[in-house]
Amino acid sequence: MEKIVESFELFGKHYTMTTGELAKQASGSVVVTCGDTTVLVTAVISKEERDYDFFPLTVDFMEKMYAVGRIPGGYLKREAKPSDKGTLIARMIDRPIRPGFVDGFKREVHIVATTLVVDGENPPDTICVGGASAALMIGAAPFDGPAACVRIARNPETGEFIVNPTYAEMEASDLELTIAGTADYISMVEAGAKGVSEEDMLAAMTFGQEAIAEFCAVQQRFLDRCNIEPKEWPIHVPDPAIEERVSPYLEQMSAALHDADKATRMAKVEALKDEIKASQFTEEEQAAWKSDIAAVTKALEKKAMRAMVLATGERADGRAPDEIRPLYIVPGFLPRVHGSGLFQRGQTQALSVCTLGMLNEWQRLDTIDPAEGKRYMHQYNFPPYSTGETGRMGAPKRREIGHGALAERALLPVLPTEDEFPYAIRVVSEILESNGSSSMASTCGSTLALMDAGVPIKAPVSGIAMGLIKEGDDVVILSDIQGIEDFLGDMDFKVCGTAEGITALQMDNKAKGLSVDILARALKQAKEGRAFILDAMLQTIDAPRPELSAYAPRIETIHIPVDKIREVIGTGGKVVRGIQDETGASIDIHEDGTIHIAAIDGEAGEAAKAMILGIVKEPEVGEEYEGEVVGIKDFGAFVKLTPSKDGLLHISRVANGRIGKVEDVLSIGDVVKVKVIEVDPNTGKISLDRLDKPEAPAAPAGEARPRRERSDRGEHKDNRPGRSSREGRPAGRTPRRRHEPKE
Repeated sequence: MEKIVESFELFGKHYTMTTGELAKQASGSVVVTCGDTTVLVTAVISKEERDYDFFPLTVDFMEKMYAVGRIPGGYLKREAKPSDKGTLIARMIDRPIRPGFVDGFKREVHIVATTLVVDGENPPDTICVGGASAALMIGAAPFDGPAACVRIARNPETGEFIVNPTYAEMEASDLELTIAGTADYISMVEAGAKGVSEEDMLAAMTFGQEAIAEFCAVQQRFLDRCNIEPKEWPIHVPDPAIEERVSPYLEQMSAALHDADKATRMAKVEALKDEIKASQFTEEEQAAWKSDIAAVTKALEKKAMRAMVLATGERADGRAPDEIRPLYIVPGFLPRVHGSGLFQRGQTQALSVCTLGMLNEWQRLDTIDPAEGKRYMHQYNFPPYSTGETGRMGAPKRREIGHGALAERALLPVLPTEDEFPYAIRVVSEILESNGSSSMASTCGSTLALMDAGVPIKAPVSGIAMGLIKEGDDVVILSDIQGIEDFLGDMDFKVCGTAEGITALQMDNKAKGLSVDILARALKQAKEGRAFILDAMLQTIDAPRPELSAYAPRIETIHIPVDKIREVIGTGGKVVRGIQDETGASIDIHEDGTIHIAAIDGEAGEAAKAMILGIVKEPEVGEEYEGEVVGIKDFGAFVKLTPSKDGLLHISRVANGRIGKVEDVLSIGDVVKVKVIEVDPNTGKISLDRLDKPEAPAAPAGEARPRRERSDRGEHKDNRPGRSSREGRPAGRTPRRRHEPKE
């Protein structure tokens, strides 16, 4: 294919799409740019068909540090495993692309998005979705495209929506909505917000859908120039005989699904599937049609569940569509930890634990993203025992990283600022049981943990997962979906927020033709569900604890002049380490002179604070000190007032009376009480007076107190007018006083 370039302007930004120049052995390859940010997206379709009962799509997002002109950190100095941000972007590409493939396509598809240049202004993530769509269509994949993705922000001054905002524009916005799909339907939504209303969120989604349509139109114009050769792909269709033998079991499947207990229901469903296989298929047929039988029986389960909801409005566990499962909420569930909360909804149980630390314990990020790190960390763990299964424990999987990021985004808008609460905050959500909506249980449990820890959040946050069953014009929206409704339904729509508005939102849609009206209904029903759950949470803890846990560090913030930082740190950190060793407190010093002092024991923190303030203190006239004599000279003694300031105690002020030498009264190491009597404004030299003056020691008997010889001061001659030299004066003559009155 020859090189083809499509350049275009949309919504105030410049884009290009290029193919036929790089990575030409891939099934499809496209270079996409926004500003100077440049991403290479490739798609490869396997030449062999796999016998999987799922669609084998893999998406990788490769963060290259050279794209931002940096060398990777670590010992190896090369890119290693994906960062959390890279994993989230890979998921963001996967989620809108996966639903676009035709059912029954079983060839492996691998999409790789590689960052070549990141200009620091335009994020590389959203353009990857359009690049993946174009690469797939250039490779003639059985894909329902074009598809595109946009991010929507809002100008805080004008209220106008911004498409694909820069990092600076996102920072100023109260809304960050990422939405993907085709010109006809929305397939993926991800949002973070500072408490925006459902109406504003819906308006942003509607605007985002219109923007997607324009990007899809430009992409189609680019594809029309590419002379794509159509391909006939083998689409696997199960033998019709399988469905004929399975479909009569629909009523039995409906009966098996009617059970509120997940384990019992799954056991009944699996037992029925085993019965169908054993009674309807020979061993040879089971071996030959293994994956097809599994797929058709799964389709039977899906059909029975959906028919039950659409026909009767009753769900598998007997709930109405808008009914929330029973709640069990316990803040402060664990002793000694800084904060904890147990949140259970039906058979989904999350235990969230909050830990507070120094700001220097924040998470540093070595990624292409401009953010250097984050002070709030939310982590989500999903062990296999939570679903009653065995499995390997290890590094978090993509799903765990995604769910943790969603809960983190939901709580970020309500956290206090660093100035208000100078702590690094880590919340870990352990999913102990799972039957759907565990990420929303994590959000609720984490709100409880933060409040139990005494973190002064602006408002409590609750979350709920919504579902959808849609067959033609028949639509039922489900509140608080459980696992079976997530897997077999058409939508997983998670909404988090406070009583005032939405803070986070995530949606994956499998139903084509999702209208704005359906989204509006889902948002309204979600708001009612969130309010119900939040009310139940506030009945157990209605506000953050007024005091931190006894086991949490107390952090106090002080500010010192920047030119005093070196004195507090000391040579090689000697001074600050000494303070920490002596008091047991932890000290974090910033370049602007801000110092955070943390200690479990309040007295230790106060001692460290006093020592630091003593170092930077500038003595003032009238202040009294108790200091050590650190130097002695003929003219006086130097007394240490602060670790960095000495003052001079003149010999005349060492004792009451005249002394010959300072050493007669003071020695190095003596501690004396002194008062500041003068501070030279030009030199900063400090003069002292001793408060605890002793009497000057008496001279030994028979000895006169030594006096300085006059000769030490040189020969004295008084040449002032009216004075005469004493040399040659007649003996006994008394000189007349200059102003003596005449008789």
